Amino acid sequence: MLTNILSGIQAYATAFQLLSKLKLWRYFAIPIVISLLTASVIVFSAYSLSDIIGAFIAQIWGWNWGKEVVNTIAAFVGIVVVVVIGFIFYKHIVLALSAPFMSPVSEKIEIHINGKLADDYKRNTFFQLLLRGVKINLRNLSKELLITIPILFLKLIPGVNIFSTILLFFIQSYYAGFGNIDYTLERHMGYRQSINFVKQHKGIAIGNGIIFILFLFLPVLGIILVLPLSVTAASIKTVKALHHNLELNS
Repeated sequence: MLTNILSGIQAYATAFQLLSKLKLWRYFAIPIVISLLTASVIVFSAYSLSDIIGAFIAQIWGWNWGKEVVNTIAAFVGIVVVVVIGFIFYKHIVLALSAPFMSPVSEKIEIHINGKLADDYKRNTFFQLLLRGVKINLRNLSKELLITIPILFLKLIPGVNIFSTILLFFIQSYYAGFGNIDYTLERHMGYRQSINFVKQHKGIAIGNGIIFILFLFLPVLGIILVLPLSVTAASIKTVKALHHNLELNS
């Protein structure tokens, strides 16, 4: 697992060079706009919701003693909840809506690595790619929320909240990498096959997603660069993993 995580991270080292070499930057114009607009809406909403969530949590404490401490903790937890949920929605909205624009990127990378597209290659229409992206990311969004919401309650427990933060980071990373990997899988595998493939290569997904999430902490620049670099890195690793699987089965 650790080896695959590091492998997913290391793919970023060649991503920037490959973006320029294959002239892939132009394919990211619309996805970058989608990314910036989505981030703007979520950040704006966060300012409104964090206070509301913090006040709601504070009301649970029914005693006067320790009220100030509880209010401080509740305000902090409110911010954390908004940031985490905001990251989740941002990630899946952008990954879903960008799907039709990422297929050409992944194709060019596959041709660069293998010399041609695979024999089982299937060209999908814009609508089919969008539908696939929405379907995959709705599935991942629901699963991630079901896992994340209970973990967020652990933030109320001193000491435990440190481990819950690490766990949340890796969960976010996994599903970010999942979405990036599927841009290559969509022309090779069906919906269920793709889910099984990512489960078998979850280390690569986590490694790719770790850098994806870290990029989001960079104001503006991170939002602009996150898709080009993460999609390119994921495509490199996924194409190689598919080729390796093909060799094993031949």
